[in-house]
Amino acid sequence: MAADTSRTVRIPAETQSIMVPAETLRNSAPAEGAGRFASYVAVVIAVAATLIFLHPAGPLAGSANIGVEVWLMAALALLADAWPWMPPGRRLSSAVFPSICFTFAILIDSGLPAALVVQTAAVIVSSIRMKHRPWRALFNIAQYTLALTAAQLVIHAGSMILPVDAPTGAYVVVFVAAALTWFALKYTTTSIAVWLRFGGPFWSTIRVPFVSEALTTGSLLLLGTVLAEAATASPLYVPLAVVPLLAVQRLSVLSMQQSRLARLDPLTGLANRKVLISEVGSIAADYARSGGRGSFALLLLDLDRFKHVNDALGHAVGDRLLVAVADRLAKGVREGDLVARLGGDEFAIIAGRLTGPQDAVHLAARVTAALQRPISLDGLPLDISASVGIALYPEHGTDFATLMRHADVAMYDAKHRGDGVAIYAAESDHNSPRRLSLVADLRQALESPDGGGLTIYYQPQVEIATGEVVGVEALLRWSHPHYGPIDPEELIKAAEPSSVMRQLTRWVLEHVIEQLAIWRPMALRLRCAVNVSVRDLHTDDIVEHVTALLRTHGVTADQLQLEITEEGLMADPNRVLVTLGLLDRLGVAIALDDFGTGYSSMQHLRRMPLAEVKIDRTFVFGMRTDPDDAAIVRSIIDLAGALGLRVVAEGVEDEPTWRLLHECGCEVAQGWFYARPMPADELIGWLGRTTVPGARRLAGLPVGRSAADLTASWTSEDA
Repeated sequence: MAADTSRTVRIPAETQSIMVPAETLRNSAPAEGAGRFASYVAVVIAVAATLIFLHPAGPLAGSANIGVEVWLMAALALLADAWPWMPPGRRLSSAVFPSICFTFAILIDSGLPAALVVQTAAVIVSSIRMKHRPWRALFNIAQYTLALTAAQLVIHAGSMILPVDAPTGAYVVVFVAAALTWFALKYTTTSIAVWLRFGGPFWSTIRVPFVSEALTTGSLLLLGTVLAEAATASPLYVPLAVVPLLAVQRLSVLSMQQSRLARLDPLTGLANRKVLISEVGSIAADYARSGGRGSFALLLLDLDRFKHVNDALGHAVGDRLLVAVADRLAKGVREGDLVARLGGDEFAIIAGRLTGPQDAVHLAARVTAALQRPISLDGLPLDISASVGIALYPEHGTDFATLMRHADVAMYDAKHRGDGVAIYAAESDHNSPRRLSLVADLRQALESPDGGGLTIYYQPQVEIATGEVVGVEALLRWSHPHYGPIDPEELIKAAEPSSVMRQLTRWVLEHVIEQLAIWRPMALRLRCAVNVSVRDLHTDDIVEHVTALLRTHGVTADQLQLEITEEGLMADPNRVLVTLGLLDRLGVAIALDDFGTGYSSMQHLRRMPLAEVKIDRTFVFGMRTDPDDAAIVRSIIDLAGALGLRVVAEGVEDEPTWRLLHECGCEVAQGWFYARPMPADELIGWLGRTTVPGARRLAGLPVGRSAADLTASWTSEDA
């Protein structure tokens, strides 16, 4: 075989040469499973020693004729292995040892003992040259002993089968069979050693380097067969073998270069996406064959604010930064884990041998900690950080595409929360099959003349001090033809990350303003607040759309109120401020929904043209039993009062909560304590028969004065 145990078949060991020099790793026992590895090496050496020291006769005996051609081949074998052929760039495999060409020819011409002596001397020379440990040199000698012995047995068996007067050409088949036997035995013993040394899927260890090894080693063995026949004709043919050997060397270099281009990222020297896909498939197949025991993780890492480095310092500095990051990642993982670069500032890690999710979290934390130290480039320290998403096999997927998508979801979840590390969670996945289906069906529903099951329900808002009905909140409902009633929160989460959210906002605006126009002849002058996504406020398109709708239906701007959640506001306050200012100048009121759940600063509250804040229902619901919730509600009411903002409490479900809000000075409340959400036509009937103080009789009943400033708002949250 062209490579001894320095050949690395395990992909992580091949592609992570920047982590620890591959020769250093192959010169030592593994951190885990050292006993198995040492036992295997000892068994191979013991079997080979037995074959040598027992001096077997018969088929293993050598020829007594050692001619000039044998001495020439021995000299060339030693000379060639003193300068083994090294692959260019980062080493994908070991050096190629040309001595096997000459020792195989010696095996054919002079038998096993002469071939073993020359091969042993060549291994000693190459081991000294490459600074191999003694045990490693002994193991390599033992491998060659087994391979040459097996080849000799094949040659002997062929000579016993073929007639004495068989032509020389008939032995070509025998020699080729002997070469195949040599290759199979040497390749197998080396692959097992590499697998025990580096771990990982055994099939991947066998399969990955096979083509490259077969080309180089097979060429050398077949050339040895030709050399053996030529040397018997004249010793002068032996030096001519140097020319085809150089051709084999060139073939080896080209093969390794192609392998490198196909498997490594050209900038960092890490594995590329192709290797990552192959490795995930191989490991998953091995775990499946083992009966589902064990787990591994795919970690997806994205650098934070890397674009700023490229913009400020140029792409050349950015490339150098990526190389430095790759080096730290490779040094931060465990031995045997695979680090790959996917492109740009995205990296991936395959971590095997996990006992649970926490192992993957600890590895991710260790990697991110390694990146926290500033990287100095030309004396300029650059601070970097990364977000890591984790997908576990088989919990989060059994194939590369699924694991990669889920790791990507987790990575963006980590980036959004600022945690640095996150494990995939289905509730954070905006692209699950159900959500994708909902988005597609929602688009069709919005384009349908009848709304495709979309409707708006209204829930009354009541002034706490007087019992006056001062508003209604409109809640979006969707009866899906296949899934049935869709939870409003699920509906908004599915629509918000996509472009369909803007279509949904337009649909709601059109129906709410149309409803305002319908209520106007009933002596009701209503103001409707529509909850909008932060995506709707990134441009002033919504201002133009609202202006056109108000003009078309004859509704004044002060009858419309737009609500934005606190979390949405804080996601991009500066970008939406311009649009909110235009809406405010138009006369449309702005409300801040779910107040208390985000991180609004006093500066943003002061800058925003707000008219109202709505206390989130979680605080309102818990204020009866939790003093902290009660304190938060009181603080929000006091703050809003100081800023001149109206306060609405959501989720009022009982009289004690209503009384507490009254004591705190809250102005308006809504919830099941007053009424459940209802369609627009039922709302008119409810207002006509309600006993809530201050409600007016409508829908054909005697009307006193107009209902004062009724407010309808559309939100994703249900009572």
